[in-house]
Amino acid sequence: MEVAIWDTYVTKKDGDVMHFDIVAPRQIVDPSVIYNYGKEYLKEKGQEGQELSSEECKFCHVETLDPRMENEIIQKGYFIIEMENC
Repeated sequence: MEVAIWDTYVTKKDGDVMHFDIVAPRQIVDPSVIYNYGKEYLKEKGQEGQELSSEECKFCHVETLDPRMENEIIQKGYFIIEMENC
């Protein structure tokens, strides 16, 4: 399976910037679906209501799915790679 990587930077409520990647099946091409995945993740992290749009989240590239991500993508539709300040 090929997945799309969406590079995401969101300013947290304390002013720090979270950097994470949203990994989703390549077939999902509607950015609003990807943004909703990001908003779900932000809610899990106590950052509900923070801005997440094309300014914060951009398509980066396509790659082959890492098998360690597969179960979560099957269950939730996406996987988050935490990079900084998550």
